[in-house]
Amino acid sequence: MASTAFLAGWLLVLCLPGVGRAMPITPPPPPPLVPIGAAAATERRGSSIRINGRLQSARWLWIGGLGNTPQQLWIPLEVLENQLGVTSRSRSDGALELEWFGQELKVPASAQRSLEDEVAVEVSSLFGRIGVGLRREGSLLSLELARPQLLQVRSSNPGPVKRIVLDLGGPATIGRDDAGLVVDLLSRSDQQTLLGSLGLQAQQGSTGLRLKPSAAKLTRVFSLGEPNRVVIEWPDQGAASRPDSPAPIDPRLQALLGKELHWDRLVRQGVRINAIRIDPLNASLQLRPLARPGAMEGLSSLVQLANQQQAWVAINGGYFNRVKRLPLGALKQDGRWLSGPILNRGVAAWDERTMPRFGRLQLSEWVVGPGALRLPVAVVNSGYVQRGISRYTADWGPNYRALSGSETGLLIQGGLVRQQFGPSELDAGVPLRGDDLLLVGRGGSELPWGLGDRLQIESRPSSNLGLATHVIGGGPLLLQAGRIVLNGAAENFSSAFLNQGAPRTVLARDDRQIWLITLEGIQDSGPSLGETAALLQQLGLQDALNLDGGSSTGLVLGGSLQVKGRGVAGSVHNGVGLVP
Repeated sequence: MASTAFLAGWLLVLCLPGVGRAMPITPPPPPPLVPIGAAAATERRGSSIRINGRLQSARWLWIGGLGNTPQQLWIPLEVLENQLGVTSRSRSDGALELEWFGQELKVPASAQRSLEDEVAVEVSSLFGRIGVGLRREGSLLSLELARPQLLQVRSSNPGPVKRIVLDLGGPATIGRDDAGLVVDLLSRSDQQTLLGSLGLQAQQGSTGLRLKPSAAKLTRVFSLGEPNRVVIEWPDQGAASRPDSPAPIDPRLQALLGKELHWDRLVRQGVRINAIRIDPLNASLQLRPLARPGAMEGLSSLVQLANQQQAWVAINGGYFNRVKRLPLGALKQDGRWLSGPILNRGVAAWDERTMPRFGRLQLSEWVVGPGALRLPVAVVNSGYVQRGISRYTADWGPNYRALSGSETGLLIQGGLVRQQFGPSELDAGVPLRGDDLLLVGRGGSELPWGLGDRLQIESRPSSNLGLATHVIGGGPLLLQAGRIVLNGAAENFSSAFLNQGAPRTVLARDDRQIWLITLEGIQDSGPSLGETAALLQQLGLQDALNLDGGSSTGLVLGGSLQVKGRGVAGSVHNGVGLVP
């Protein structure tokens, strides 16, 4: 749900001076919705959006206005990106720069808000400039954009990239999925044939022109204005893309089903449950965290993540900042903290060929320098931004770029301070190599050491869960020893997040098996966290941890995406998988 998560990772969360723990991650008060002194504008909310006839589950907020012209219209960022084709760029101050067919919209961090578990922005002016028609029908919001004609197809091969440019008679919606994309336009058969000869399979349908590369996967899609164009890029050579419908499950995994791997498909109390069970002591597949190689910044589809890590089974992992594409919670792989734990939230921890252990985890660290000066470290390798000192290593990626305004930094090599950095240098990016250690001061926090000072890090987890080889974080913790232990306040979750219904992803265990689980509502948005905990308890589970959910929820089996939260294959930051 970053897709999705309630965390709404764009938030800049600070610790107040003298306060020992971080404030809960809850959305800040939104900017004023009407001029001061004006009467409160009428609000309308809904849970479904229809885009040129394509229906999907997504929250929206309509404020004020007359007829079909709102004063404000708030739409989830994920819908704008994945269903309309809006491109976004994030800045170090949390602001967003959106662009759609040459029309720009700059959204400061203070003008972003949360719609339950989604980051949303106000788009009435952008939609008006593009010409999007709006209509409310109860909880359904309809978006209509005239379908333009495909005027011309152009192609080029800049280096290792194939590029096709579609010249259009007007703006169009651009929907993306694992198979490719659908551009809502009209095309001729000869244009479709030309696209096919250029390596882009094309099929005109009632929802528009469906496009997918004959080989490899799309890497970049964006729009331009004056004239209106769609630019599509993919690697010149690569693996064959998946077909439009779910791919067949890899025969190697099929051979394990019903033997060492069990796939349960259940319906309980209006909830569809998919559960993969495996005994880690007697299986050829082992549980592993799944992280994108190379850097913590970036998102990918769950199928891509599973393929990159050679996982035959995968579910999505913990929370992340969707705007900045950074992790928000514990992620430890092969003994290295790729992202440190935050806010005493729930984790699952395990070593090779062992059952995972579950609990809440904090990581306490201090920097110790000359004169026994000892200052606390707020977070390690994390997109969770708060006042104080934070620590970053090369596990974060080849570079660190500032995540907030006016940061300062110290580069530690061999235990000694080797370089000092001001805000402009951190904004530009600081390389991290080998055992480099970067200390970052935020919110006015000073780094009181100079060049040549010797520093050391003291680190202590709140429990032995932090000593395990692998750790995945999420929250809240749902079950321990068969008892429901749901406690949102203990993990800094808001009551609204606890009570809302949504698709869910859970990592759990019984007495001898690991369970990888997704839960989806059949007639509604999905179970609340309390309902989820009760369902898992009824299934006989002993321990269970809630992971990210909403449109992040996904299940991959042998390269085939079997579950899509809210019907959309949302991008995720990390996952949990079973790897040979």
